[in-house]
Amino acid sequence: MILEALTISKTYTVDDRKIVVLDDVSLAVAEGEFLVIEGQSGSGKSTLLSILSGLDRPDEGRVLIEQRDITDLPEDDLAPLRNGTFGFVFQSYHLVPSLTALENVMFPAELRGDPQAREKAEALLTRMGLSERSASFPHQLSGGEKQRCAICRALVNDPRIIFADEPTGNLDSVNGTTVLELLLELHRERQTTLILVTHSHEIARTADRVIALRDGKIVTRDGHA
Repeated sequence: MILEALTISKTYTVDDRKIVVLDDVSLAVAEGEFLVIEGQSGSGKSTLLSILSGLDRPDEGRVLIEQRDITDLPEDDLAPLRNGTFGFVFQSYHLVPSLTALENVMFPAELRGDPQAREKAEALLTRMGLSERSASFPHQLSGGEKQRCAICRALVNDPRIIFADEPTGNLDSVNGTTVLELLLELHRERQTTLILVTHSHEIARTADRVIALRDGKIVTRDGHA
């Protein structure tokens, strides 16, 4: 297994009230698998994704990447793991406003000191149909273009695992379908493990496997051929 979560729990305190977001959640993900974490708003799915990817820490439980426990790693060790082993695609794009599309895609590779950062970024933008938009800034791009740019950025370091949090949530149906198809096409080509959070049953049907969350607990685990 490339990723394992063992009895993960997470609680937030709001106005002296304790809110249990995740309650004793365990799962294992095989290398190259496309796993969907499905659930309604407030079910805990985005929090689970943040914990699996090292963006947040659980109150209880452990997260293992290829049997390496990353739960308590210091930020200096987590940062290169997130930049090299993981790729991230968010609902709100998270592009740097002051950088062009090309510079946004290059950025993670430049952090690693990759001498081929520009070449890899240009190739990905071309593949995504964005070569003519490479000099554009995020505010000059449509929603679909921003998300395609974000996918390029997520892939530029050839990550082992891509974490995608509602990647089509801010897009209309046409752009959403296009972005999802491109993401799945690249996942299949590169054999990258894809973990995607969604509330869409339609998207869930395309996955190898679906885990459904409700009130912070796993309620169903469905296998798909």
